[in-house]
Amino acid sequence: MKILLVGEYSRLHNSLKEGLEGLNHNVTIVAAKDGFKNYDVDLPIHKKYDKGILKKIKNLIYRFTKIDLESFHTKKQILNLKPKISKFDVVQFINEASFGCSAAIEQDIFDLISDWNKSIFLLSCGTDYISVKYAHDEIPKYSILTPYLNGNEKSKSSYGLKYLQPDFIKLHHHIYKSIVGVVASDLDYHLPLLNHPKYLGLIPNPINTDQLEFQPLKIEDKIVIFHGINSHNYYKKGNDIFEAALDIISQKYADKIKIVTVRSLPYDEYIKTYNQAHIMLDQIYAYDQGFNALEAMAKGKVVFTGAEQEWLTYYNLKEDTVAINALPDIENIANKLEWLILHPEKIVEISMNARRFVETHHNYKTCAESYITTWQKHL
Repeated sequence: MKILLVGEYSRLHNSLKEGLEGLNHNVTIVAAKDGFKNYDVDLPIHKKYDKGILKKIKNLIYRFTKIDLESFHTKKQILNLKPKISKFDVVQFINEASFGCSAAIEQDIFDLISDWNKSIFLLSCGTDYISVKYAHDEIPKYSILTPYLNGNEKSKSSYGLKYLQPDFIKLHHHIYKSIVGVVASDLDYHLPLLNHPKYLGLIPNPINTDQLEFQPLKIEDKIVIFHGINSHNYYKKGNDIFEAALDIISQKYADKIKIVTVRSLPYDEYIKTYNQAHIMLDQIYAYDQGFNALEAMAKGKVVFTGAEQEWLTYYNLKEDTVAINALPDIENIANKLEWLILHPEKIVEISMNARRFVETHHNYKTCAESYITTWQKHL
């Protein structure tokens, strides 16, 4: 099949492309490069107004006219790419707003690409109307909106609240009328979509384990704890809780641990920086693992991330055998870190289990086969 993947988050579409190409399909990605992460894409959409004087001009014009120059620049690039992004058998959008544009321009881009191609599918793997509304209605016991609902409005734009605004709600309904169906990438998006008539099911995040070498952990000196921070998502990911827990642990076990903290690194640099780590602190307000956690698990790291009971039940696992469930509780995080520091054999055990889990449930070729089966069933 000839497949067009629209948008990129956390390298998901790149990994899916590698799996699909391994099955002899023809795949093209058209996307921006997900900000500072700078992922490779076949047809890159460039940002023109994201820095310097042009950004100031864009913001000034938007303040007085509500016209977003970046959105129009993106749409122009899409129009120029028409010959290269037309006549595909399957198109999958990574989000309801795959390019970070205004709702009206996102709808224009969606309609253009839909008109130029055949079957249109949607992926739910990041904030969108259904997942944000589910979190905002406080249906789960905690969610990415918990810091916001508790009064922390710093980095407010990171919470995805724009999807609850009337223009993005209109965009959501427009897209759902047009798509064949929507796929969820993990439990955090699966649960809000249950019983939706357009929901096609959960296909786990595809991880290219051929590119991620498993390195058996050796603890010969200090235990290395890695904490990667995306400054824009600092509270949304629970980095403030991780840092508070690390303060507690560093005072008690300074002679046993080394803490490595980095901020907002490009993907290639980021993934190299945690190679020597034993433990990785990923995110707190989640029920399942995102892409960063799964890639680290594939490399044999013990990851503090979403690993809630719903996830344990779904994959028939026992608690803390594959990943460490990171609760929004400073003392709980500190206690779990202490348990690992005092029982280094558990670090080695969980490391091997993590790699095995990713190979079993997140293999990029197996996941790509699931996408092909799902798409073909509904063509």
